[in-house]
Amino acid sequence: MSAKQAKKSPVKTKTSKQRRRRTLTFARMFRYGLNNFSRNIWLTIAATAVMSVTLIIILVTLVSRNILIETVADIGSKVDMSIYLDGKASEEKINKLKSQIEKVDNVKSVRYISASDAREDQAKQNKQDTDTLEAIKEAANRLPAVLRVSLVDINDTSSLDKFITDSELFKEIKDPTKEPSFQGDRRSAISRIAEWVKLAEVGGGVMTALFTVISSLVVFNTIRMAIFNRKDEIQMMKLIGAEKGFIRGPFLVEASMYGLIAALVATAAGYGLIFAAKAPLAQYGLPFDPTINLMVDYFGLVLLGMIAIGVFIGVVSSYVATRKYLKI
Repeated sequence: MSAKQAKKSPVKTKTSKQRRRRTLTFARMFRYGLNNFSRNIWLTIAATAVMSVTLIIILVTLVSRNILIETVADIGSKVDMSIYLDGKASEEKINKLKSQIEKVDNVKSVRYISASDAREDQAKQNKQDTDTLEAIKEAANRLPAVLRVSLVDINDTSSLDKFITDSELFKEIKDPTKEPSFQGDRRSAISRIAEWVKLAEVGGGVMTALFTVISSLVVFNTIRMAIFNRKDEIQMMKLIGAEKGFIRGPFLVEASMYGLIAALVATAAGYGLIFAAKAPLAQYGLPFDPTINLMVDYFGLVLLGMIAIGVFIGVVSSYVATRKYLKI
């Protein structure tokens, strides 16, 4: 047993030395990369600033999209279709129709409002308008009963439309003077907001792609200039037999630092902009709170994501530059 251990001992010693050597090599590359990062301050500031703008655009685009989607969901939950019924229809038939509609695909709930309840609602809504109140009293016997149908997706009314077209019971007790319709202008508002969501996605995507290309080119050019400025050092490293990874490593570390600092700046600036915009935009009824709460709860993940994107842009740009200009 001791003989085997004696045989393995040199192998373990060699492995330990290799591990220590790799650690020292990485530490040196990291130190050289940090030194390179601070050598040309103006190029460093330019590269970091452009990457920061890119990351801010990405963050604001994602947050804006989420807020608009929340707005669509919030308005959608308050929109329902009104199915008008003959005020003289029996409760039994109305309840039967209500049960049938509740079983239709995409229907979330159905609420019955009798003619008397509808009259009371109209009177409450127009209690300051004496002319309208008089008109409501005169039309008391002509106000229809209503089934208010809430849909899961208000843009999908195909199943409900088919039911209304085919249902004999509905044809029997419907109000012949009024067709089923959505309340007010909320459906059109949702359509407009849905268009804004698409616009935000397209516009944000275009801006993100544009600034990603710009920041990649700035990092690429910064690394290219760094290679030319240090060509004598690089040549010396080649002569003493330095590995390719050791020569290329500091430039990758330098680009990673651009991404890291840009991510920290962009996250701080992005959160600041979003929190500053909360109060003014909340006046328009936009549901900011769910998105803000998510941002607070998952701040760590957001920061890590921003760092990952920033470092990725930097490393890829640097790798392409070193492949092109480092003749190793």
